[in-house]
Amino acid sequence: MKDGSAFLNDNAQRIIDGMIGNAERLRIAVARGPLGECLIDAGAKAAGGVEAGLHMAEAAMGGLGSVSVCMDRASRKWPLTVEVRSSQPVLACLGSQYAGWNLSSQGYFAMGSGPARALARVEPLFEALSYRDTASSAVLILETAEPPPQPIVEKVGKATGLPTEKLTFLYAPTQSLAGSVQIVARALEVALHKSNDLKFPLENIVDGIGTAPIPAPHPDFLTAMGRTNDAIIYGGSVQLFVKGPSKDARELAERLPSRASRDHGHPFAEVFKRFKGDFYAIDPLLFSPAEVIVTAIETGDTFRAGERDLRMLERSLG
Repeated sequence: MKDGSAFLNDNAQRIIDGMIGNAERLRIAVARGPLGECLIDAGAKAAGGVEAGLHMAEAAMGGLGSVSVCMDRASRKWPLTVEVRSSQPVLACLGSQYAGWNLSSQGYFAMGSGPARALARVEPLFEALSYRDTASSAVLILETAEPPPQPIVEKVGKATGLPTEKLTFLYAPTQSLAGSVQIVARALEVALHKSNDLKFPLENIVDGIGTAPIPAPHPDFLTAMGRTNDAIIYGGSVQLFVKGPSKDARELAERLPSRASRDHGHPFAEVFKRFKGDFYAIDPLLFSPAEVIVTAIETGDTFRAGERDLRMLERSLG
């Protein structure tokens, strides 16, 4: 892919402009920060909702994904499901949506996702991605209840090479409905991230679709975080379309589901407590969808592995 050919931040800015124009309908709050940055509250003090979460997810993917809701009758208690699709899944998910930018300052902490990452390129992940974005504005999504403080805004401006008044921070806490929706809309992204960890050639992943149930928000952060993670770990389903030999597609399908993890079989909140809140102590293989389908498009072969665990979903999601 040529540098700038997908224009992640330009795509996201169009989504942001649409959100601002429909702020009342989306129940979001738009403001300007002290450095001129645009601040969009989609679920902290603002009510937000499912639709606001869908827009957040599409902005997080740099406009290269389609995110919608549908009803899955196979999940008796939690049929409302997010469906996310992309024909440029590597760039949409890893180059933009992945929450990989650690932003902290004076007690404030958030992981940044969205296309601003492709301008900053401060994460090791970008060594595997040749794409370089060019844009006159940048969009960053934060899973937090508070807007970023001035040092964070300045840090993002410096890293992206943009004046702070050209930055947009779109935020919502995990405990909110919009926050829950945009997190479970990462079902495809976690499959792409794990594929990279498994050393599958990213250039061979050409299309993808993922689904995951929308859990009920919960006021307790740990419970809310556990539910959104379990929605993917035990309820996520992903299909990837890949190039290359069938044997590679088969191996990817077998290794990709969350059941390959040593920590599989327990609610995420329990796992998180067991490791005393240390994300890095949790087996990274756990962060993947429950069910995986991999289609080798050059041979016509399809391989399936894993399965959704509806009992665990009902235990975790309530």
